Amino acid sequence: MEGKEDLKLLGMVVSPFAIRVRLALSMKGVSYEYIQEDLSNKSDLLLSSNPVHKKVPVLIHNGKPVCESRVIVEYVDELFAGPAILPTDPYERATARFWAAFVDDKLHPAWTGIVREARTEDERAEKVKETHAAIKQMEQAFAKLSGGKAFFGGDSIGYLDIVLGCCLFWFDAFRTIFGVEIIRSSEAPLLAAWAERFGETAEAKKVVPEVDRAVQYVAAAAAAAAAK
Repeated sequence: MEGKEDLKLLGMVVSPFAIRVRLALSMKGVSYEYIQEDLSNKSDLLLSSNPVHKKVPVLIHNGKPVCESRVIVEYVDELFAGPAILPTDPYERATARFWAAFVDDKLHPAWTGIVREARTEDERAEKVKETHAAIKQMEQAFAKLSGGKAFFGGDSIGYLDIVLGCCLFWFDAFRTIFGVEIIRSSEAPLLAAWAERFGETAEAKKVVPEVDRAVQYVAAAAAAAAAK
């Protein structure tokens, strides 16, 4: 796209969905203003930009807001020159979208439910079981979609890589905090190796926060809840 763009991203440092968008922008080599949101005291800009969900991320392009991370990633891919994020083949693009929806609709509620929904050890064990079942599905998807290459997107990262890859630092945090291994190499060896490779990419090193940031966030949230 030609010309200077006014691009702002409303995010939160440990939001995997905001990181997803930052990964896409990094892939395209696009400059933007990053605005950190305090979700306990949401800004007027966030509330006016995303009045329906009132959540990050929001990409504001020349004054026009675009909401929801997967929508934003596709918008960025269509708008800016650079490496293609989604596959160019229509079938492969549809398949990538299917598995991206699986990550958000099935895997994400399972692993976040380990903390958010589980109140007993049995409930936590059930959420861990759901998480591992979803990871096994992603292992099979990787085996099929990667074609034996390094990433879901082939030789370099693509749409599905950033959709799942944005969660990896949280998976590491869960291992640190709860002793839960989300991607077990014994059951998902391809995905475990992929996760290592993803973490070494230039895009991940540029925008993905250190695991300690997520650990500190959980500790602060727990302290705030205990104080109520």
